[in-house]
Amino acid sequence: MTNAYLVTVSGPDRIGVGAELFAALSALEAGGATLADVGQITIRGALVLCAEVSGEGLRAEDVHAAIATRAIEGGSITATVELVDPAAVVHGGRLLVTLIAPTIGASQLRAVFGAIAASGSTCERIVHLATYPVDCYELVVLGADHEALRQGVTDAANTVGLDLAIQRAGLHRRAKHLVVMDADSTLIQEEVIDLLAEACGRAEDVSAITASAMAGAIDFAESLRRRVALLEGLPASVIDDVRSRLRLMPGARTLLATLQRLGYVPAVVSGGFLEVLAPLLDELGVRYYDANHLEVLDGRLTGRVLGEIVDRAGKERALRRFAEEIGVPLEQTVAVGDGANDIDMISAAGLGIAFNAKPVVRAHANAALSVPYLDAVLYFLGISREEIEAD
Repeated sequence: MTNAYLVTVSGPDRIGVGAELFAALSALEAGGATLADVGQITIRGALVLCAEVSGEGLRAEDVHAAIATRAIEGGSITATVELVDPAAVVHGGRLLVTLIAPTIGASQLRAVFGAIAASGSTCERIVHLATYPVDCYELVVLGADHEALRQGVTDAANTVGLDLAIQRAGLHRRAKHLVVMDADSTLIQEEVIDLLAEACGRAEDVSAITASAMAGAIDFAESLRRRVALLEGLPASVIDDVRSRLRLMPGARTLLATLQRLGYVPAVVSGGFLEVLAPLLDELGVRYYDANHLEVLDGRLTGRVLGEIVDRAGKERALRRFAEEIGVPLEQTVAVGDGANDIDMISAAGLGIAFNAKPVVRAHANAALSVPYLDAVLYFLGISREEIEAD
């Protein structure tokens, strides 16, 4: 009969504990036992190291005897041996659950872990990815009913105010090489068309057209043409003035710098205007971008847009084009946006993130962020604060 035992070593961490444990277990291997699994966590110097060992006819006293030969216990460190019940093991596939909020407390985790348990799943590992500027935990959850797990955890997170992403576990998460983001109200804090309208005293008229588009009375392409028409006669020099007023979203520089340092490709697709954005994106080292073109003649805006308008469908086309140019499948792409114009690219990407977005956008996204820090996107890629701040 094959017996399996869980060996748990706990207490104040010190150098050599792991080496001594595996030396003891290697002696059991010489007798035909097998090391089935290992896990460890250390929090503020407190160690919990677990190892599962199994073997035909293996007895608890055999495991205890092997441990006793090594310098494992002592100095408040203890080792326990427990027979494993195979029927108690949860089977199924693994999902990664990422939780983000300004602060995450026990009551919020209680709701999430209650939902995990209710779905018949179990949490295998917890990693604290960040403590500032937001709190972020990543959970590895094992369960058979992923649909029930997703729904339960999503409902719990919404109830207790947690941003959430649920993804299939595996190396593919770190293989998302292309990260495409919207510009206005995502990469930058402003809406460029509003700044241009202010420059010519037509801010209220532009806002009225924008409101009609949001109400569904006109589509984005038509609303853009109408708004740009109001800019006719504006001196082209205002483009530079508007660009000087742009403010990056908090965390935007950190996001771009980290993506580039770790080998990801950042890209920007905007319903705004290349004439305003291109110099800024070049300065930031973003090589892939697309936006609308303002026509300029004799130093003034004509009130027309040149070429094909980058609208909702255009943003998705740009995502697919960039992925093809870089040579990555759509499954290895991320799209980040806040507006209805971003829905198609968010839906098409391997990971779609709604950033401070309206409910209709969040409904089409795999993940949502309600914090004002754009670099929080990195946590959904499994990148910790420590990695972000590494030289």
